[in-house]
Amino acid sequence: MSSLANAGFSDLSSLGWDDSFADALPGGTLPARVARVDRGAAEVLAADGPHHVQYGARVRRAAAADPVALPCVGDWVALRTLAEGRLELDAVLPRRTAFVRGGVSRDSRGGLSGDGQGQVLAANVDVVFVAEPAMHATDFADLGRIERLVALAWESGGRPVVLVTKTDLLDQGLPDLLADLLADIAAAVPGVDVHAVSSHAGEGVEQIRAYLDGARTAVVLGASGAGKSTMVNAVAGARVMVTQQVRAGDGRGRHTTVHRELIPLPSGGLIIDTPGIRRVGLYSISDGVDRVFADIEELAERCRFDDCAHHGEPGCAVLAAVDEGGLPERRLESWYKLQREAAWMAGRTDARLRNEQTRKWKIIHKEMRRSGRNRP
Repeated sequence: MSSLANAGFSDLSSLGWDDSFADALPGGTLPARVARVDRGAAEVLAADGPHHVQYGARVRRAAAADPVALPCVGDWVALRTLAEGRLELDAVLPRRTAFVRGGVSRDSRGGLSGDGQGQVLAANVDVVFVAEPAMHATDFADLGRIERLVALAWESGGRPVVLVTKTDLLDQGLPDLLADLLADIAAAVPGVDVHAVSSHAGEGVEQIRAYLDGARTAVVLGASGAGKSTMVNAVAGARVMVTQQVRAGDGRGRHTTVHRELIPLPSGGLIIDTPGIRRVGLYSISDGVDRVFADIEELAERCRFDDCAHHGEPGCAVLAAVDEGGLPERRLESWYKLQREAAWMAGRTDARLRNEQTRKWKIIHKEMRRSGRNRP
C-alpha cells in the first residue's frame, strides 16, 4: 500500500467519518476505514495512519454465516487493542450503501448456476462511476453491460454516473461520433449523467472531481482496459495506481489492477479502483432494473393486461413500441435477460435461506433431544 504508507488522518471526517458511524461504534474500540483486504486481514486507515490488522473471532463467525458480512473496501470498522498491544478488526459497522454482485456463472450447458450468495465489491460509496471505453461502447453487449452495472449501482444506494473513457482515441474525422455515442448511452440509462473523459487530455477530470466534493467516496467499475486506473491517476493528480500502455490496434489497455483499493485524493474525496469485471451477476433487485428500464415500465402501464409479460400478449404496448421503432429490440432483449436473472437469483437465495433455516432447526432439535435424554 505504498500510496498510503506515509498517510496520517487525524481528522477522520476527511475519510467520510460522521456522527451516524460514531453512534454505531462499540465501546472501547477505535474507528478505521478499510482501504484493502487480503485473506483474513485488512489494511485500514485510522486517525494515526494505516495499519495492517487481522480479523477477530466475531468477524470470522459473521463471515462464516454470510459472506456478505466479510469486511470489504470502504467499510468502517471497529479496532480493538489486544493485551499484547496489537490491533484487531473486531466488527464491521453498519453499511450506508453496498455494491453487491451475485454469485452467478454459466454452467457447461450454458445455463445459470451459482450459490445464491453475494460478494460486496465496495461499501459506503456515494457515487458509482461506470467506465466504458469509447472505442467499444457502441457494441450491443457493452450497452447491456452498462445497463447491468447501472442497475446494480441503483441497488447499492449510490448514484450511478457513466464515464465514456479514452475519447481521444475516437476518429477525429467524425465529429458527430462522440455526440451520437453519448446520446445512445444516455438513452440506455435514463436519468443518469453521462460524461466524456480523456485522461491524457484532461477532458472530464474536473467533472469527476466535482462528484467527490467534501469527503464523498466513489468506486470505479468497468471491464479490463477501460482506463480506470489512468483516470484515477488523473483525478488524483499523481501516479497512485500502476498502469500500462494501450495495445496497438484495438486501443485497449492491459489489465493491471489486481485488487480493490481506497485512495484518498489530495483535492478531497476518496475513490476506489477495482480490477476489470468480466461479468457481474445480479444479487438483490428491488427497483434497480425498473429505474434503468423506466421507458419500458412506462410503456407497460398502457398494456391491456396488468400482468403482461411482453411475450406476445394482445394489446401489449411494449411490443407495439418495438414494432413501430420507438423502442429498440435490443433494449427489450436486455430487459428480458435481467428480469430472468433477477428471478433466478431470488429463487436461489430463497432456497439457500430455507436450507440454512432447516439446518439450524435440525441442530436445535438435536440439542433438545439430547437435553431430554440427559434429564434425571
